[in-house]
Amino acid sequence: MKLSKRAHMIKPSPTLAITAKAKAMRAQGIDVISFGAGEPDFDTPQHIKDAAITALQEGFTKYTPVGGIDELKEAICAKLQRENGVQYLKENILVSCGGKHSFYNMAQAFIDEGDEVIIPAPYWVSYPPMVALAGGKPVSVSTSEEEGFKLCPETLEKAITPKTKALVINSPSNPTGSAYTREELMGLADVALKHNMYIISDEIYEKIVYDGFEHVSIASMSDEVKKLTIILNGVSKTYSMTGWRIGYTAGPKELIAAMNNIQSQSTSNPTSFAQKGALDALQGSQAEVSAMVEEYQRRRDLICEGLTAITGISCYTPQGAFYVFPNVGAYLGKEYKGERITNTSQLTGYLLDEARVAVVPGVEFGAEGFLRLSYPIAPEVITEGIARIKEALARLD
Repeated sequence: MKLSKRAHMIKPSPTLAITAKAKAMRAQGIDVISFGAGEPDFDTPQHIKDAAITALQEGFTKYTPVGGIDELKEAICAKLQRENGVQYLKENILVSCGGKHSFYNMAQAFIDEGDEVIIPAPYWVSYPPMVALAGGKPVSVSTSEEEGFKLCPETLEKAITPKTKALVINSPSNPTGSAYTREELMGLADVALKHNMYIISDEIYEKIVYDGFEHVSIASMSDEVKKLTIILNGVSKTYSMTGWRIGYTAGPKELIAAMNNIQSQSTSNPTSFAQKGALDALQGSQAEVSAMVEEYQRRRDLICEGLTAITGISCYTPQGAFYVFPNVGAYLGKEYKGERITNTSQLTGYLLDEARVAVVPGVEFGAEGFLRLSYPIAPEVITEGIARIKEALARLD
């Protein structure tokens, strides 16, 4: 069978592939510790599950409007006004089957053949493929550990060409946990205004922030900036609802209408009763969210301390999300049993085979020399995993 060109140019998500391999090894009885998947280990809060159960019991199991039920759209509008200081109407909102689906629909509706989209690296692994699937050109712009893995206005300016259509901002970030301050966002917004360039703002980790950091949506900078901003968000990470598959987009009504049309010909509506759960998540108590974030911060401190105690490793302290992105460049070029490890893909293979620890190579995020570890796992497992990594790295010559 001859497959399409687009099928050949896309590879599976590396984070999901590594997580699947770790699960397969566990199924064989192998003791594997996985820092792979970006998924909360907490259960969905009970009041959210109860809302979905009630919806099921009341027969709310049929098709809904393609872009989501009105009650959920209204709750999203209220949330954006209350928490982010931006005002939208229902016509500016589309509910989709997760945050990834939201980005995919946006790219299909917004990006044309040859359009350039600037993506600061390290980046979430799915941004470039989704831009490419829409016919666009992902333009990776490197940031450094010393800069806090954040893009500055001067670097952004240099990356802009006549074909540039948009900039992707993910704050807090997957994979680094870095987050932009209001002042930093304003600097980027000024460049976007100067070039009439759109801003795709992925805010999925907005509530998972530490040490008193204040998340700011770039759309709240001004009305002019808001007109150029497309907000992507969802309930997966904040409320531990990854399997529920509810994400949403807020943006210009013309874009939302186009995304709605695309969604109508692909998935149709998001799951009916999952929307009811998402509605309760946004409108109900946020106490469990705060408790989860407090625990994530404790785990962040634990994993950062453990990694930086390993000779040759530096680790940027995340301001949000639940990932660390340690610099392991000192171990590239070393050998084990006569075989040289020259890149992080080989290093992650070594750690999985020899230490029984699953991590994701930084090269998949556009940053060779780093590893990504996700830490929504029990503290004692984090400690054991870091000990295994330390011992395995010490065996390299």
